[in-house]
Amino acid sequence: MTTYAGGWVSRRRRNRRPRAARPISEINVTPFVDVMLVLLIIFMVAAPLLTVGVPIDLPESRAQQLNSDTQPITISINNEGQVFIQETEIAIDDVVPRLEAIAQTGYDERIYIRADRVTDYGTVMAVMGRINQAGYRNLGLVTLQEQDQ
Repeated sequence: MTTYAGGWVSRRRRNRRPRAARPISEINVTPFVDVMLVLLIIFMVAAPLLTVGVPIDLPESRAQQLNSDTQPITISINNEGQVFIQETEIAIDDVVPRLEAIAQTGYDERIYIRADRVTDYGTVMAVMGRINQAGYRNLGLVTLQEQDQ
């Protein structure tokens, strides 16, 4: 111990850091919350814009858009005659077993068919026949709404 004009002072106390210079041991979560909120907003804006990713040139129609509360199964047929359920390419002969497997999961009973405008009519009818064979009766053909000029 050393002495000074005010009395005895221990050396330990003199070697301590002042309170303001101690490292902060708490994690600041504010930037983390900011980043999470920005990502949430981005996903909320982008989610409605996502559609089935198979590029198809749809025909136009004057029919009005249907209201739908649940997500239907989408079967796409591109201009080369390739068949896709949602975005997974399958052989035309595998449509029935795949749809029967989907029916076991309790998926919506509606099926939307998206066929390219240059797709062979026979291919579309063959796919529709297989959908019917799998037990689905509620079919819809997806088109673009015709623009009045």
